[in-house]
Amino acid sequence: MSLKDKYSELIAEAQAAKVSDLSITESDGVLYVNGATSALVKDRLWKIYDKIDPDMRSADLVLDISVVAGGEEIYEVKPGDSLSKIAKKYPGMTWQKIFEANKHILKDPDRIYPKQLLKIPL
Repeated sequence: MSLKDKYSELIAEAQAAKVSDLSITESDGVLYVNGATSALVKDRLWKIYDKIDPDMRSADLVLDISVVAGGEEIYEVKPGDSLSKIAKKYPGMTWQKIFEANKHILKDPDRIYPKQLLKIPL
């Protein structure tokens, strides 16, 4: 199994999250993943790595992701969601911040609908 196969979930998440300046290279039995993203995405990448190699003993991955300020993430509303429930999924987030970021599509913070796409400010 190649290292890109081993870490395919991590690579897919980095690509889906649109990590900027994403670079994935393999050299001398080590996979190098470099780029820049929000702290939230970086944390998700580390959690995936921890799931793949919980003891971090393989020494076959260098995850060099820097954190950039600002940005946003798009969240798809699921049945049963509220702005408060969504905010709990993001450290330091409040329903008010989500509402403010989406005022152009939300008129009432209590009225969101499944499949609606909301901006989550990071």
